[in-house]
Amino acid sequence: MAEYDLTSTLLKYVDRHLGFPLLSHLSSTGFFDEKDIVRAQYELARGTSMVDYAQSLHEQAFPGQQAPAELEAQRKEALAQHEKLGSEVDTVLNVIEDPNVASALKQDKEKNLEWLKQNYDLDLEQISTLYRYGHFQFSCGNYNEASSYLYHFRILSIDPVLTLSSHWGKLAADVLTGEWDRALEELKLIREQVERNDGESAEALLQKRTWLLHWSLFVWFNHPEGRQGLVEMFLSPPYLNTIQTTSWWLLRYLVAALILTRRTSRVFMVPQPTSPGSGLLNASPVSKVTPVAALRDVSRIIVSEAEYRLRPDPIVDFVAKLYGDFDFEAAQEELKKAEQVAEGDFFLSDFKDSLIEGARYLISEAYTRVHQRVDIADLSQRLNLSKDEGEKWIVNLVRDTRADAKIDLKAGVVTMNLQATHPPIYQTIIEQTRGFTFRTAAMGQAIDRKAHPIAPSNGAEGGAAQATRGGRGGGRGGRGGRGGREGGGGRGGARGGGAAAGQTAAQAQAEGGAPVAPSSAAPASVSTEA
Repeated sequence: MAEYDLTSTLLKYVDRHLGFPLLSHLSSTGFFDEKDIVRAQYELARGTSMVDYAQSLHEQAFPGQQAPAELEAQRKEALAQHEKLGSEVDTVLNVIEDPNVASALKQDKEKNLEWLKQNYDLDLEQISTLYRYGHFQFSCGNYNEASSYLYHFRILSIDPVLTLSSHWGKLAADVLTGEWDRALEELKLIREQVERNDGESAEALLQKRTWLLHWSLFVWFNHPEGRQGLVEMFLSPPYLNTIQTTSWWLLRYLVAALILTRRTSRVFMVPQPTSPGSGLLNASPVSKVTPVAALRDVSRIIVSEAEYRLRPDPIVDFVAKLYGDFDFEAAQEELKKAEQVAEGDFFLSDFKDSLIEGARYLISEAYTRVHQRVDIADLSQRLNLSKDEGEKWIVNLVRDTRADAKIDLKAGVVTMNLQATHPPIYQTIIEQTRGFTFRTAAMGQAIDRKAHPIAPSNGAEGGAAQATRGGRGGGRGGRGGRGGREGGGGRGGARGGGAAAGQTAAQAQAEGGAPVAPSSAAPASVSTEA
């Protein structure tokens, strides 16, 4: 299973500190030698200010060897930096933590800086100390303190580069402390800033999206509603294009999230860009996508990207074999491997059972679509289950899905009523088009009312004119709601037209069409008499 492990790939796109939990989990899988994993952890720790942790890892990785002199130099540098930045940041904290100052700050950051400069002699350089000290605390492994300092800096900062960097740092700190709600908020803020695209090149924007996709995995697979958020983000065109361009291995997590959300989420709201390269959620329309439909779309992408993938992935290939090739034997083999891959994957290990259960459901659903009589023993084998387990699985499947099927345990077969479950296509078309005629007639009435409104009349001339219009419209049988019998008066014409319109509306409603409301162009007196 070592060939399917993605840890070495993911480490290239995440922060050093986010790599520690990945390597810690890898040591429990048995895929690699424990000494190699410890050495990798040591290489990560060398680039941080966690000197004591790096020394302990060095003792484990290189037993009996003297620690490098650079670690002691890092210790002295870290202590000096802590003392220097600590004294500088105390001046800023004494001001911004004052309740009077906090209540006086407004939404306008530039005015806040002017007010702090005038009243407390605080300039932008002193406020930037919060960022440097927060970055230092993060490097030392003090993630709670780092999150706090970066948050205070972000409130006052007007530097777009440092502000975005503070968002990334706070996201990593919240992930490492397990604050998933805060991490989700930071993830949304970073996404908005990345998609704002303030004059950045396409290459820089692609790099930020790639990093954001990898960092978001920590949030999506730990937050209670993370799997649905992953699907909606990964299926949005800008990020789906990024996956196809730079990080095809992330298709594993997209497929896994779709399978996991098969029953918990019926519809995904996937943003659609209003212009090429636009991914803003607030400015883009959305389309509704079901998990099964999304899986079929993703399977086509997987098949098209197969020749560009450097190595196979059982979870991805399972969907390709099932929906692309309809090869149940090959899908069964990939499912066996996928179970082991999910158990060793850092993000999927906690969802292994649910993932395999959802994959078995997909196999059984696809299998019963093309077979009217299903042999229980054969289907159990395809699901990698024993005969007894397969019987229980099929019984629960029919019960949960309320499928129209008959189970004969003695004969060991399941008879599916495919016509009830999947009606013929021509019958579906007839049902969808039934009522088009009546809805078209009702629409014609509404258009006619708008085109020939009845003008209000007074006296004999108005009555004669109304009688003339009523007689002229009688031959049309109420198309405009004006005529009754040919030559009838205005009142009779209106009454007859109203009856005809009402009958047409009733027919339309009976046949599935919506009745048309009376036109607002008709005068109140005529509608009252009718």
